[in-house]
Amino acid sequence: MKAIINRLILILFVSLAGSQTGFGQQLPQFSQYIFNGLHVNPGYAGYKGEPYIQSTYRSQWINFPGAPETFTVTADFSANEGTMGFGFSLMSDNLGPARTTGGLLTYAYRIQTGRKSWLGLGVSAGVSEYAIDGNLLDPNDFPDSEIPVGTINLFTPNLNSGLFFHNDKFYAGFSVYNMIGKRALEKEDVALAYHDFHYYLTAGYLLDLGETVKFKPSFLIKEVKGAPTNYDINAMFLFYERLWIGGSYRSNMKIWNDNLQENLSNRNAVAAVIEIFPTERLRIGYAYDHNLNVLQDYRNNSHEFSIGFYMTPRKAVMRNQRWF
Repeated sequence: MKAIINRLILILFVSLAGSQTGFGQQLPQFSQYIFNGLHVNPGYAGYKGEPYIQSTYRSQWINFPGAPETFTVTADFSANEGTMGFGFSLMSDNLGPARTTGGLLTYAYRIQTGRKSWLGLGVSAGVSEYAIDGNLLDPNDFPDSEIPVGTINLFTPNLNSGLFFHNDKFYAGFSVYNMIGKRALEKEDVALAYHDFHYYLTAGYLLDLGETVKFKPSFLIKEVKGAPTNYDINAMFLFYERLWIGGSYRSNMKIWNDNLQENLSNRNAVAAVIEIFPTERLRIGYAYDHNLNVLQDYRNNSHEFSIGFYMTPRKAVMRNQRWF
């Protein structure tokens, strides 16, 4: 069984790492993380000050056989007058015959550092499952004794941590994902790049451009072993506190990983992002990613949809800041 797992998962994830070289990240990426920091930082839990639940679906590289599809559900809320944040997240990520599912519980202790500023120290823990469906593989010589019929899977624990600072105009965060669990995979003689340490650094600022318009520039830097350093530069405009419109530019650069190929593309993708508040409690978002690498001529781009809901009692006054 170990030989089968080794062969299938090693081949698949080596291919995955190669296919994502242009995107520079093994964990699923989202274009709308700028409105739900729980995707990249457990210290974000409780930031909004209101119970909030969101679901996101991302379909990447449309019409490519086995193209990635990711579905998540996240929720968080604050307690004890905002000094604690709690949350959970569920994820399903499919790539051809491979499937990754996981669940995390999140806790953040929030320290008030000023009249309008807070520092969240967060941790999330849970379990991840890595699985491959042998029935979806298509060997040259059938039947292949090394390819099983049905699904094989592995489970591993997971732990993430993060810091998230914010006031009413500025935010910054740093987080580390996949802090434990690699050893459980190594016991099966499987070393998944997918489960290597992932580092995230992000920051943004809110500028008033008038009574009805605000501007929020932000960035995200992502680092993982064996891939180029990936960065996003974002620019979003808020109109009448109801409608966000803007975009992102995603690229990569070689900083720490000296052994990477010299011919890596430094242009990856641009994304158009829109978020709207149809009501005080409902939030709907959409992002369209367009490739600027070798895929740009194939029109196999990406779509991402999200819907969020503030679970505030009707008589309560909305006090969430929405900006980050």
